[in-house]
Amino acid sequence: MTGEWHRAWELALDELEADVAQVEAMIIDDHRARERPAAGSWSPPSEIGALPVDLRPRADAILARQLAAAQAVSIALTANRRQAEAAARIEAGSRSEPSRPAYIDCAA
Repeated sequence: MTGEWHRAWELALDELEADVAQVEAMIIDDHRARERPAAGSWSPPSEIGALPVDLRPRADAILARQLAAAQAVSIALTANRRQAEAAARIEAGSRSEPSRPAYIDCAA
């Protein structure tokens, strides 16, 4: 029974680790993020009992990665929002209005 309990927790951590690896990959490889399905929510399995003590370092490492990934996503979203705001301020102009000069030639 102890071996099955331990293996069940290893499988649960594998699933959680795969989710955080997917988020990390999306952060690194932004253009492919749209091709991947979003990671689902994860809940600790209730039927297998408490986490084995020897798996605690792995669980702590996964948690640290999750927190770092969440921070990176937050930073990326903020940068994205700022870029979108800057792009929105750029004048697109229209064909019915005369275009404005992009620069002033001050050469004499």
